[in-house]
Amino acid sequence: MSDKLSGERIRHMAVFRLKHQAGSAEEADFLAALEKLSAIDGVEAFQVVREVSPKNGFDYAVTMEFANRDAYEGYNNHPDHVAFVEGRWVPEVDEFMEVDFAERA
Repeated sequence: MSDKLSGERIRHMAVFRLKHQAGSAEEADFLAALEKLSAIDGVEAFQVVREVSPKNGFDYAVTMEFANRDAYEGYNNHPDHVAFVEGRWVPEVDEFMEVDFAERA
């Protein structure tokens, strides 16, 4: 797979800061739960990464790709994703920014 987006592919990214202390068991548990979203059908190139620059206040990012809009919507509406957002993301994430990219026309 190429790093370039082409055709109908979508790259979904969210940068975030947790309410949990860095290095805590709660942080590790959240990140482990987040990783499980990679098993949802249609999710490709899933990765959780750590911020290393002092240029912003975020600590992590999650990135993933989808073959097309249908795969993206399937993920967005999947019961495991919805449960994670409601049960973990909303109560445990302090701040975030979400972006979704497609090939430039």
